[in-house]
Amino acid sequence: MWSKVERYIAKYKLLNPNELYIIALSGGADSVALLLLLKVHGFNVHAAHCNFHLRGDESDRDEAFCIELCQGLGVKLHRAHFDTREYAELHKVSIEMAARELRYKWFEQLRKDIGAAGICVAHHRDDSVETVILNVVRGTGVRGLTGIRPRNGHILRPLLCVSRAEIEDYLAERGQQYVTDSTNLEDEATRNKVRHHIIPELRQLNAKALENIQRMTERMVDVEELLDAYKTQNIVGKEGGITIQKQRVLNEYLLCELLADYGFNSSQVSQIYEVMLSGRVGGMFSSQDYDLAVDRESLLIEPHLEPMKPIKIPETGTYVVDERHKIRVESGAFELSKDPFVATLDASKVQFPLTVRRVEEGDWMVPFGMKGRKLLSDLMTDCKLSIFDKMKQLVVTDNQGVIIWAIGLRVSSFVAVSVTTKEVLKFSVND
Repeated sequence: MWSKVERYIAKYKLLNPNELYIIALSGGADSVALLLLLKVHGFNVHAAHCNFHLRGDESDRDEAFCIELCQGLGVKLHRAHFDTREYAELHKVSIEMAARELRYKWFEQLRKDIGAAGICVAHHRDDSVETVILNVVRGTGVRGLTGIRPRNGHILRPLLCVSRAEIEDYLAERGQQYVTDSTNLEDEATRNKVRHHIIPELRQLNAKALENIQRMTERMVDVEELLDAYKTQNIVGKEGGITIQKQRVLNEYLLCELLADYGFNSSQVSQIYEVMLSGRVGGMFSSQDYDLAVDRESLLIEPHLEPMKPIKIPETGTYVVDERHKIRVESGAFELSKDPFVATLDASKVQFPLTVRRVEEGDWMVPFGMKGRKLLSDLMTDCKLSIFDKMKQLVVTDNQGVIIWAIGLRVSSFVAVSVTTKEVLKFSVND
């Protein structure tokens, strides 16, 4: 078995003979085999055992076994005791999740304390296949078909290339004892149902079923890398969000992959894809943290827009609009500026107090150079603003609520400078 494990370690560059590693040791067959393999073949290892106090005397039996095993092998053993049920109740998580969080937090702290390069856990091929089956049952994409990875940060899994049967044969050949967690023999946990019933049925259908599934997971890792490259090439970051060009979305599944990190589920993706293909503009969709808009040539995604409280401007001065913008109102001489975020208005026509707020439905103004009213929604469309830019558009109103400046777009004819202007007010918005 070692030759297979050795090749796997080399393939994924998991271990360095010159480094120290922690073996997560439960006392079960898998972790005992992992400890023996690495110790016998010259790796510098410490063992770490968690007593979760969930199985009464059996938990203490497992700890005693690990102490005796490590003493016999000359391996330093680190131990930790946890009140797992209290942790689960306090953090409102399942017992299984509580045990997982406790052990991995402790493993990582221990790794840092002793200067270990990684934490080796004994997941094997059958564990990975079980994970794939569970993911398929729950509904999954490519990621769920990759199974358990050989490396996840500092967590290393050198035994993923071998089966549970190979591990048991290895221990039997050496006459090495191990302990059995009685809860693994029960069918209450979903994983155990897969292990005890579905896996044997698969083996009956094809003796190499598990081996074939594992090979498939390795291919899926390559597919996932291609998808990640596709996402990198086709998601363009912009201020406050991202843009996905419609013509780069080849099919619905690729769209699902592009949107997965932003919390959009498969049902939403189907609707988005349908709207996108229809050529309609303006469709809005929301996940927990993001909004998506179907624009002319793109899909636009931004974090949910936070509400804005209107800003009152009682007199000239500098005022904070939001965490990124300030507006300055000052008296001065007339000067023509090409900056859309600078406006010069006739002071005699500007009635304080002013208000800075976001555009609202039904807002209108009389843009400079026009005689009639124009809805702000039409003005923003004429200026080719995206739906998100429209939602964030700011306006300045006078004491009667009349819009005197659509910031960055147009000033109102009501307050524009003319040949009769004697005094001006300069408005400027900057970051």
